[in-house]
Amino acid sequence: MQTVILVIHLLLALSMIGVILIQRSEGGGLGIGGSGGGGGNFGVMSSRGAANLLTRTTGILAAAFMVTSLALALLSNTQSQPGSILDQVPAPAVEQPVEDTGPAAPTR
Repeated sequence: MQTVILVIHLLLALSMIGVILIQRSEGGGLGIGGSGGGGGNFGVMSSRGAANLLTRTTGILAAAFMVTSLALALLSNTQSQPGSILDQVPAPAVEQPVEDTGPAAPTR
């Protein structure tokens, strides 16, 4: 279940990036995109209609992205088991000391 939601989350992120990059700039800091180009009867819809559609699509994708983010957070919270990683490591076996019998007697 978590994997499916994660894949949907990644697809939403990629599509949101694409939709945001398609949108026309409002003439920000670099002064590009604010004037001319893309207006009039160039496409199926006017630039104003395309802006409304892209804005609405961005909002829907952003809402779905937030929902999948919350779902992933809730799933990870319920599936985790509290404890230390040191509790999972088995204790090393303790070797019994070999009894010392002293030096061996010389043989001829």
